[in-house]
Amino acid sequence: MRARFLKFSANLRESYWFVPSLMAAGAMLLASLMVYVDSHFGSGWMDGLPWLYAARPDGARSLLSAVGGSMIGVAGTTFSVTIAAVVYASGQYGPRLLSNFMADKGNQVTLGTFIATFLYSMLVLRTIRSPGENGAGAEAFVPQLALGVAVLLVLGSVAVLIYFIHHVPQRIHINSVIEEVGERLIREIDNRFPVFIGAPLDDQAGEDESPVPSALRDDDVAAHEARVAIRSKDTGYIQVVDDGTLLATAQDLDLVLRLQYQPGDFAHRGSVLLEAWPAEKCDEHAIARLRGAFAMGSRRTPLQDLRFLIDELVEIAARALSPGVNDPFTANSCLDWLAAALADLVRRELPSRLRADEEGALRVIARPMSFALLTDRAFGALAQYASADMIAGRRFLNAVGDVALSCEAPSRLAVLRAQVLDFKALAEANLKGANRRSVCDRADDLLRALDDPAFRRHLRDGNTWLGGTA
Repeated sequence: MRARFLKFSANLRESYWFVPSLMAAGAMLLASLMVYVDSHFGSGWMDGLPWLYAARPDGARSLLSAVGGSMIGVAGTTFSVTIAAVVYASGQYGPRLLSNFMADKGNQVTLGTFIATFLYSMLVLRTIRSPGENGAGAEAFVPQLALGVAVLLVLGSVAVLIYFIHHVPQRIHINSVIEEVGERLIREIDNRFPVFIGAPLDDQAGEDESPVPSALRDDDVAAHEARVAIRSKDTGYIQVVDDGTLLATAQDLDLVLRLQYQPGDFAHRGSVLLEAWPAEKCDEHAIARLRGAFAMGSRRTPLQDLRFLIDELVEIAARALSPGVNDPFTANSCLDWLAAALADLVRRELPSRLRADEEGALRVIARPMSFALLTDRAFGALAQYASADMIAGRRFLNAVGDVALSCEAPSRLAVLRAQVLDFKALAEANLKGANRRSVCDRADDLLRALDDPAFRRHLRDGNTWLGGTA
């Protein structure tokens, strides 16, 4: 249930209707409140304010009619501009960035402001009465306070329109798009690591000492019947995995769970989401509870999927380096943000696949992210594109070097070294002449720096290329 709630709340944040709907409802309540105040207190309070004057019914109607007509027209124009910006961004930067623009609060508040002002004006307009309009002797009624609030809403709408005119071109600027994705990637890394499911267990023990039950080991085929497979009833991308529900259920029923999917993976109807052991403790209610810890949808989201954010930056860079665009400097910006994210990640302890409860009992065998996987997702995916361009190729090596400056673990340095070797081979095949020498010489320097900490410090202290400009 919690997984579905997280998915629903994320969908609300990315929807284009939620904030305008709230603002429209607020405008309706405000109009009712202002008319109520006017009907009970009248306009006598204006007598002490010589710079204010009471409006007459005809003038009030004209004012509110003009406000309502102009606001709905501006709202339509605003929506058209937003759609045009979304179409442009989707075509230039990739369709996966569409949700980023739909979730932009500036666009949502702008549309909501104009709709709210329109609704407020229409609701106040219908309460204005001329003398004798409701029968002989009926008095005129003009909600003076409500009219004043309408004027304030108009002034606010003008300010919002000015903001919107500035916001849209700034929002679709390529550097702003890359910055938003990069900052969210770094923020999600900070949120997810080192926050794990339960406590870690040692996964380096031998077969006889491993805490993993034999029924959940791939090499013990005979014991497979002792576990139960919990299958998906839907088809789509896994958007949310509720870690807390999985751990709590496993602890309550004394189960050990083995996850088969990560957020962002595609699962179809009948796919095994996870396995539970022992089978006799996992009844239908437990199966439903465990299945409910997974929320699926038609697309990937950045809610729990770091790979999705990396893929967005890779997609922008790959499009920029395509022959039809040939914009290596946009690719350089993507590489800078990828390097910043991986440099942050390389200093963190990544989770073990074995997670225990508070008492130290094994509860979940997860499928955690590894540094090698995320590095290959970023640098490995871009190597074939950057290796064909000297400017992007040099920045690619800078990015790897920047990550290496933050790394001391030999296993992770080996991952970076493999990336450089693969990239050098691609550059030798794709570049020619001075461009190939420039990139390959830099690759050789970086390989030496990865093998020799003293040389790495020398490059860092004596030359800016390893940690900075290309």
